[in-house]
Amino acid sequence: MPHKRYSLILLGFGLVLGGRAAWAHHSELAEFDPDNPVTVTGTLAKVEWHNPHVWFFVDVTEDDGSVTTWGFSTSPPGILMRRGVTKTAMRIGAEVNVQGSRARDGSNNASTRSLTFADGSAVLAPREDR
Repeated sequence: MPHKRYSLILLGFGLVLGGRAAWAHHSELAEFDPDNPVTVTGTLAKVEWHNPHVWFFVDVTEDDGSVTTWGFSTSPPGILMRRGVTKTAMRIGAEVNVQGSRARDGSNNASTRSLTFADGSAVLAPREDR
């Protein structure tokens, strides 16, 4: 019967470790509010290209001359690459227009619905599955 006890211990560790992974990746709806849309126009300042989601940051110059930085979450790198979007497509310093859903905590963060450059070319077009 000792093998049965070891199986239960391994199962317990698997559940604990699996639970940590599930906690690490949460639903987009938990963090972002689709009923609170945001549109931002500014300069692409930074891109963090890594899992679990690519984040990019846009500097927006306010009417008073101050700069507000907005962070936008998008799909994981693998999904973006399968859609033909690479790191080089998101050019630092480019003028962009971004539409998304604002963070539920009221911070200057949002999920991304679309990312369009000043010339009208879309890097991230609206997705039908959102």
